[in-house]
Amino acid sequence: MARILYSLLFYLLLPFILLRLLYRAWKAPAYAKRWLERFGWVRVMPQRQQGIWVHAVSVGETIAAVPMIKALQKRFPQMPIMVTTMTPTGSERVQAMLGDSVDHVYAPYDTPGAVKRFLRRLKPRILVVMETELWPNTLHYARRSGVPVVLANARLSERSARGYQHVAFLARPMLNNLSLVAAQGAADAGRFRSLGLPEERVQVTGSIKFDLQPKTEQLAEGQALKQDWGPRFVWVAASTHDGEDELLLEAHQKLCQLQAEALLILVPRHPERFGAVAELVKKQGFAMTRRSSGSPVAADTQVLVGDTMGEMMTFFAAADAAFVGGSLIERGGHNPLEPASLGLPVLMGPHVFNFQEICNQLSGEGGLIYVGSAENLFDRLQELAEDQALRARIGGCAKAVVDRNRGALDRLVDLVARQL
Repeated sequence: MARILYSLLFYLLLPFILLRLLYRAWKAPAYAKRWLERFGWVRVMPQRQQGIWVHAVSVGETIAAVPMIKALQKRFPQMPIMVTTMTPTGSERVQAMLGDSVDHVYAPYDTPGAVKRFLRRLKPRILVVMETELWPNTLHYARRSGVPVVLANARLSERSARGYQHVAFLARPMLNNLSLVAAQGAADAGRFRSLGLPEERVQVTGSIKFDLQPKTEQLAEGQALKQDWGPRFVWVAASTHDGEDELLLEAHQKLCQLQAEALLILVPRHPERFGAVAELVKKQGFAMTRRSSGSPVAADTQVLVGDTMGEMMTFFAAADAAFVGGSLIERGGHNPLEPASLGLPVLMGPHVFNFQEICNQLSGEGGLIYVGSAENLFDRLQELAEDQALRARIGGCAKAVVDRNRGALDRLVDLVARQL
């Protein structure tokens, strides 16, 4: 009954969802395309049916899914893989990182009609959902169609667990449709079990984000940039959000007063904000270059706006330290493992509930520094800028955590294979 009421509510809200989609299309034109896919109207050739369906919401989940997808392709070379995302940026990452080796469409909205239509066309043998993207109708109709559902690289924060408890009448039946939860950590696994999932359906595999393998060409390009820029202190502010950029620029302004050659690579989380962030940087009086312009970074450039896609690892490889965004404001933070894997000291704000266990490991081993304000961030940046040995020590601790936790990918792929 709860799912039926949820479905009726979803149908009632659908006009507003479409209006929001139109609004996003106004800001980012890619949202105006391929609407029929969002209602399950997809064309799937017979030879592309009976395969693996992998769902990843957007960029972060897609990047995390790529090593798993490649491992599944190696394990099952004859089995087609369909990747669904919710955002154009996720779609772009699928194309850029996997090309024609997989199929891609937008995931259907979670209405009974759209989900059943999509399943009839795709006829998947298994659904692998990345991290936390759970939808009642998708899970219900997949399980009813005999499709096992694996929640891969699963994480569940205390806040999210409390939210599920508040709607337990809907959440518990939904979670019961999961065949297997491959949890990132013991705390995540415990929260899933507290919501009613049987012990045998929850396993701790670790985070596959520890198994990331940066492309050699990205690292080489980053090192070339670093050499071109010379001995100046370079720090990356990665995946930043509205309300966070101002604080980062405030800290950088103070840093530049002490080290005029310091360079900030500012990378907004969402492409639709590229222009607004560039305007903010310009308004605050920084000497600025936009990466998309193709212009070289001059000696007096203070801020490089990273307004391109797919270059984050290149920026990390060119930097001396990294701040990971979504953490000075209450967004829960983004993945700190990419800079950590390259041996960079990592800074984050206090709001890291999306990656709490990983951040706890990094900070506990001395590889991550928490900052609570622009002033606090400036103090830590100043210390790092002035002390190369300190950067090396903190970055080495961060990299050691990543290296020690590798292996989750193999464990996850083995579990998925058993469900096929």
